[in-house]
Amino acid sequence: MRELAWRFARERILPEARRLDQEARFPWPLFREAAELGFPVLVVPEELGGAGLGPRALVLVAEELGYACTGVAAALLLNNLVADALLLSQSPYAQGFLPRLKGEVAAYALTEPQAGSDVAAIRTRAERVPGGYRLYGRKTWISHAPEAAFFVVFAKVAEGREGIAAFLVERGEGVEVGPPLPKLGQKASPAAEVALEGVFVPEEGLIAREGFRLAMRVFNRSRPMVAALAVGLLQRALDEALAYAAMREAFGKPLWEHEGVGFKLSEIFMDLEAARLLTLKAAELAERGEENALEAATAKAFAADAAVRGVSEALQVFGGNGYSEEYPLAKLYRDAKVLQIYEGTSEIQRLIVLRELVRRKVWESR
Repeated sequence: MRELAWRFARERILPEARRLDQEARFPWPLFREAAELGFPVLVVPEELGGAGLGPRALVLVAEELGYACTGVAAALLLNNLVADALLLSQSPYAQGFLPRLKGEVAAYALTEPQAGSDVAAIRTRAERVPGGYRLYGRKTWISHAPEAAFFVVFAKVAEGREGIAAFLVERGEGVEVGPPLPKLGQKASPAAEVALEGVFVPEEGLIAREGFRLAMRVFNRSRPMVAALAVGLLQRALDEALAYAAMREAFGKPLWEHEGVGFKLSEIFMDLEAARLLTLKAAELAERGEENALEAATAKAFAADAAVRGVSEALQVFGGNGYSEEYPLAKLYRDAKVLQIYEGTSEIQRLIVLRELVRRKVWESR
């Protein structure tokens, strides 16, 4: 699977990445090709049309695709996030949607205008009506909403985070999707606002009464994927900077022979190796069904921060050329920043790490 991803990234994504970034639209032709290889449904069981793999395969593929373009990689892989939500919900109704993920795009609707990092602060509500629920509220920065055929929506059936439930919502009457939001980077993975204007959801559409817990469990599986995207992007930045530093000369010798440049390359490589190993550890724990909240948060924060820091240094190696969109570093720089924001900001990851450290220490002392 990793070999397939390596070839697909270099033969299909790399030649198209710049154009797709400029056009800022979902790469449907690449999605359909990737679906034949199983990338959008890596974690979906084989009997339901997926590849039947798990978090470990997902991070390996994410790294390879992220090398070519993290925006396209997100477009091809985020169905796996929705799949994890459907699988972890253990809802028979939800399982019926899994085969659709090979040919359709789905969206994970959690973030709201006033509730990003603070998930418990969501205001979208679900009102009980005969035969089911009606949902009212507004979501924002919902990846792939412009193309989504259905959504996993988090809404409150009661106050507090314990009152958050998860619903499966088909696109249709009562679901208003706004235009793609203008973005700094990862433009091939469009996001939009979603307004829920009393959309009806049947009784079985409530797929998880403990929606907050479900969202946190999904994050523990999706954060290693985001970390892997960062690893792939950072590997690309290092490769580009190494090639440029070997080719370009200053003061009579290649750039890499100047310590001011060479040490930057060394630092990027050390961060890259650490990020890759942290990511693999978090994914391995998830693969075995073990608790990985601490490791997933650590990998996500470290890899995202390393990518932003490393791409900045790699761009510096290029000097003025690095600032030009004619060279790849400008796009990598733009694409990297959001890795510190979505799936939980780097600041929130540090809070999770602290909380998990304290919780585990208290547990050990008992």
